[in-house]
Amino acid sequence: MREFAFELRLCAHLERAYPVVARQLGTSVRAAGGRIVDVVCLTPGPEFDARPRLTPDAIPAAAIEADVGVGRWRRVTAAFDGPPARARDLADRGRDAGFFDLDRRDGHAVVRRTARYPDWVGDLVGIENKPDLEEPGNLEAQLRHDVSLGVLDYAILATESYVTRAHLNRLPSDVGVWRVNVDDDAADPIEVVREPTRLDADGWGLEPGDAHPGRREIATVSPAEKATQRLRVAERAYGKGWRTYGSPACTNVERGREAGAETLPDCTYRGRLVDPASECGPACPGYDAGDAPDVDFEEERAARQAWDPDASSARTQSGLGRWTND
Repeated sequence: MREFAFELRLCAHLERAYPVVARQLGTSVRAAGGRIVDVVCLTPGPEFDARPRLTPDAIPAAAIEADVGVGRWRRVTAAFDGPPARARDLADRGRDAGFFDLDRRDGHAVVRRTARYPDWVGDLVGIENKPDLEEPGNLEAQLRHDVSLGVLDYAILATESYVTRAHLNRLPSDVGVWRVNVDDDAADPIEVVREPTRLDADGWGLEPGDAHPGRREIATVSPAEKATQRLRVAERAYGKGWRTYGSPACTNVERGREAGAETLPDCTYRGRLVDPASECGPACPGYDAGDAPDVDFEEERAARQAWDPDASSARTQSGLGRWTND
């Protein structure tokens, strides 16, 4: 099975077990976009229920970590580190996400939170999909990156292949292994071949960098840097979800179904799920222009995940204007 279809079908099953499931998220700290994990799942933290009520969008980590409280206005330039332009940009992004209120007081831009940020993130579970282990690509290096950096709490390999002892020996011992048969009619198609070991998400990490003849660059990553990156990953996962593909305007595309999800891009011409971004359009020999399938990704996600597209804590803030300024 193609990796894209494998990934979508696995996500449809995973969202039955995890309240947040997202695809294609970067976990690197030093190299932006250096490591993209196929699927990230979140387990609930102690105040998880407060997060869906806050905003449906991802909140920037810098906005969460800024010295801004609920009810008390602060000057934008005092609330954020760095030059004024960066402070204004972060304040705008926090407002756009529904996390900040912005105003002007005494000629200055001021900011306050719409609500307290909850302790909602439990574990981050990263899953690398490799349906065919005979074509592993850069799999070993990717998983070693996850283990040595430790931004994730658990790292797992998901495959359709029969997993041999030789396969297991080539993988870091902390990595869990799932054999997945999404074509099986079983309610749970996942067979746990090896349980993952919890990674040291609270300690120092080592992030592999560029490779050179005879050596590879390695960067040390502090616990504080990892904590910020974990927050970024969690927020991106919450805001993004896994239904990030389009619905092609082609008569040969219909609603694919898997584990109760009914919005997968199924192509009758190819007889399988397709990746709309790379396989659909006039260049496809089976393309037949028409209306896209009637699907509502937000509605389905809201029904199956802990996510509210209409949430806005700003609507519940009453009487904040009586608070004093600083």
